[in-house]
Amino acid sequence: MKRTRNSRSLAAACVAMAGVALMLLSGCAASQTMITKRNLDVQTKMSETIFLDPVGPEQKVMYVEVRNTSDKDNFDLEGPIKAAMTKRGYRVTQDPKEAYYRLQANVLQVGKNDVTAAQAALQAGYGGALTVGGLAGAGVGAAAGGWTGAAAGGLAGAALGGATEFVTGSLVKDIYFTVITDIQVVEKAADGVIVRQDSQQNLAQGMGGTQQQTSSEVTKFKKYRTRVVSSANKANLDYDEAAPALTQGLTRALSGLF
Repeated sequence: MKRTRNSRSLAAACVAMAGVALMLLSGCAASQTMITKRNLDVQTKMSETIFLDPVGPEQKVMYVEVRNTSDKDNFDLEGPIKAAMTKRGYRVTQDPKEAYYRLQANVLQVGKNDVTAAQAALQAGYGGALTVGGLAGAGVGAAAGGWTGAAAGGLAGAALGGATEFVTGSLVKDIYFTVITDIQVVEKAADGVIVRQDSQQNLAQGMGGTQQQTSSEVTKFKKYRTRVVSSANKANLDYDEAAPALTQGLTRALSGLF
């Protein structure tokens, strides 16, 4: 009986020590995240590069239209872009027929996401499908591949595991906010240049059929399309802090096209 009690006491001690070790490791992961991601990191990437020919001052007339189809109706992009283009020497007009350039943008998605989903949206390009990542805002323990369950062998390990999950999952989170925007730039063709545009669409017909629709037109405008994915990352980042930085990065990227 004495040997059995000693064995149980030794096993309980081992479980407790293992739980403490796991808590320390997870706590180290949380501390490391707070240190390495204490500063806001904002990145803006385009799926395709757009090159526009330089124009004279009399042609620097632009029409800007930004639509927001995301669920964040307070994400304002049109005002900052117009202000940035004015600083670059362009005159912003309300008449699209008067403009030499038209900058059209549709903000598709604003919110928490993860790196994988953001990269997939970028690779899909203009008009491509969107995905929402499942690890957005994951706790440090889960995001870093750390231990999140209870140590096998007793209630002491489970209690320590719960404490570890609380510390890493509730107090320290690795947060990514992303903005996914489809961009179309329309440029007037030079005198004497005729642009032919051909388009093709596959229209769904019922459950299993499709109908193909094609059209052609001759126009004086050249169109360029790209997708812009902006991301902001920081430990315990919230939307109010991320939104201004994301707006600034997007504005810089779009105004830099001209």
